[in-house]
Amino acid sequence: MSQSTATKVSRLVLGQLGPRFLSNTTGFSRPATTGMSSAKFASYGVRGWSASAPSVKPSEEDKPKAFATEDGKLIVSYWGVAPPKITKEDGTAWKWNCFRPWESYKPDVSIDVKKHHKPETTMDKFAYWTVQVLKYPTHLFFQRRHMCHAVLLETVAAVPGMVGGMLLHCKSLRRFEQSGGWIKALLEEAENERMHLMTFIEIAKPKWYERALVFAVQGGFFNAYFLAYLASPKLAHRIVGYLEEEAVNSYSEFLKDLDNGSFENAPAPAIAIDYWRLPPNSTLRDVVFVIRADEAHHRDLNHYASDIQCQGQELKDTPAPIGYH
Repeated sequence: MSQSTATKVSRLVLGQLGPRFLSNTTGFSRPATTGMSSAKFASYGVRGWSASAPSVKPSEEDKPKAFATEDGKLIVSYWGVAPPKITKEDGTAWKWNCFRPWESYKPDVSIDVKKHHKPETTMDKFAYWTVQVLKYPTHLFFQRRHMCHAVLLETVAAVPGMVGGMLLHCKSLRRFEQSGGWIKALLEEAENERMHLMTFIEIAKPKWYERALVFAVQGGFFNAYFLAYLASPKLAHRIVGYLEEEAVNSYSEFLKDLDNGSFENAPAPAIAIDYWRLPPNSTLRDVVFVIRADEAHHRDLNHYASDIQCQGQELKDTPAPIGYH
């Protein structure tokens, strides 16, 4: 075959097949071209075919879904994570997102609220007097303003469980060992203390300077307790044990003022009724009464944690009293 014949055949093949296989069109109705124009069209087809992707219509499963919140607002979620519909035992809707019905409980109010750990060792005395030194300025500032005092107290009391649980969590990961349930027990304590605060802010309206005080005290206490727990966990737990003893005493004074009429015994907030499974007609006194019982249980748990370590044992070797409160 001569060179001219081969050139004609190649141009003919390119003109017929180029637009069909190298262009980004799907039909075969484009007329064939010859010569240089077909080469240009073929190169355009290659560029268009390499840079384009087939259009795929999204299925119904791939489309974002919209879910309505309790207040009627719509939240669009691509991942399809719908908020669960939870109801109470009586079939009414559950209104709280910060805790679920299975996390509510009836507190054990039979606990001894007058129990005191007598400081005997040097470490115990140091922990005891540390708490006493911190107590007096607080009492001078709040005096008989129990509600504001309770708000500050709970913002501080919720810190040790979170710090201790976090450090035990890191220790468990670092040493590849179990925690004996103490991570859960301490985080459970922190969550319980936070729920105390969520209850009180339904009633109390802290002023700006009280909020500033909370901000400063919580920041200082968090860092101080973090360093104390790193240095000596048994000392840190002993300090919290004495701190909880003072919390019990503070709520006992609160109850006295509620009983003698110095403080208004208002109806219990709805969140407290659901969290502690209180009767619908409960009052603020009922709430303070169960919170004092919670603090007494936290007192025992932290003194117990300190005693374990003072006796040369590790927390992971002793089962934690999970759900103790």
